[in-house]
Amino acid sequence: MRLRAATTWLLAGLLLLPLLGLFTGSSPVALWAALQRPGTLEALGLSVWTSALALAISVLVGTPLAWWLSRPDARSSRPLSLLLELPLVLPPAVLGVALLQTFGRQGLLGPSLSSLGVEIPFTVAAVVLAQVVVGAPLYVLAASSSLREVDPELLLVARTLGASRWQAFTRVALPTALPGLVGAAGLAWARSLGEFGATLMFAGNLPGRTQTLPLAIFQALERDLEQAQAMALLLLAVALVLLLALRGLNRGELLHG
Repeated sequence: MRLRAATTWLLAGLLLLPLLGLFTGSSPVALWAALQRPGTLEALGLSVWTSALALAISVLVGTPLAWWLSRPDARSSRPLSLLLELPLVLPPAVLGVALLQTFGRQGLLGPSLSSLGVEIPFTVAAVVLAQVVVGAPLYVLAASSSLREVDPELLLVARTLGASRWQAFTRVALPTALPGLVGAAGLAWARSLGEFGATLMFAGNLPGRTQTLPLAIFQALERDLEQAQAMALLLLAVALVLLLALRGLNRGELLHG
């Protein structure tokens, strides 16, 4: 019992102390002034809307895939699950280089895209694509785990009542697994919002164009620690609001479910 309490407090301290450290070393007035400096709100806006778009793509494309992976009779699900888990363990910089070597001018698809007049690297499209690559696997794996908990008998009853496979999926499976799907979406959004390495390698750090808030924090850290601290607190606040909103949504679903 004492060992469990000691390890719990040790882990809690390791998690909380760095967060508390963000609030030290500067006054609220100085932090507010730092947030008013050029580029901060612009970087935040870019981070929010690109990560939201990346989340929408991940949910639309990933939910049917998650449903297929959750079925016990799905063929080739294990190799595909392994492929989805790979981006979660690879360093983000590796993913950025991989994206560049795929969509860059000299990359795998670069010449074909250039012939069509499409340039992806170092654009907003590259930001969204990088966020999808790091966020979608997290969503699919978490969503498939939630969909796996759907009672097969409910689906069987729906089919016997005349529902098609698609209707059973949309009217039975999705509402049943909704709290878990919302949680999976929250994890993917948070991961996309905080994405750094792949975005830096593939989209660059161009202020006003591809500079997301994590990239702006990195740049500010080299010249203005106070502004970097202020932007870090801003990103922390956004993540906290997102977490509380998701918990409230899940609680509401459980109460009305």
